[in-house]
Amino acid sequence: MILPLIESQLFSNLNFTENPFQKAEYDNCTFTNCNFTETDLSSITFTECEFDTCNFSNANIKYSIFREVDFMDCKMIGLQFQDCNPFLLSFNFSNCQLQFSSFFKLKLKGIKFSNCNLNQVNFAEADLNNGLFDNCDFKHAVFEQTNLKHSDLSSSENFIINPENNTITKAKFSKENVMGLLHHYQINIV
Repeated sequence: MILPLIESQLFSNLNFTENPFQKAEYDNCTFTNCNFTETDLSSITFTECEFDTCNFSNANIKYSIFREVDFMDCKMIGLQFQDCNPFLLSFNFSNCQLQFSSFFKLKLKGIKFSNCNLNQVNFAEADLNNGLFDNCDFKHAVFEQTNLKHSDLSSSENFIINPENNTITKAKFSKENVMGLLHHYQINIV
């Protein structure tokens, strides 16, 4: 099925829980203060789009395509990013609420999270090589067989990462947050 192409448009203050979101390919579009809560976004393509102050909580993003997409100040609780189309998947997050979301098994080399709440987010088996996690909160986030090579977590907090179960070669941590790497050893640092 060929979807219509919508290019370089601004969508502002729209509530897609009341009006259905048009199935299309969105290229270089900006969405500001839009509500996508529980909206069906399946099989929709977003290329070089920006989402600013939008609510995506529990939206259906199965088979959706996100290429070079930026999310800023968005509420994205419970999103299953592993259900997206993985081909050329790339996005970045700034000041977003991503609690209970999942990036299970995704290849996201160079991904950037800045000032994000990543509480209870699933990063199991994800490839986050060379990722930047600037000032993020990882309380109860899941890291199992996660590739964090060359990633920077030096300004983040509340993570628990088992070095024996994850790849952390040349990753950056601060003295203040290194306890998250030692948690599994049940040792006391004084």
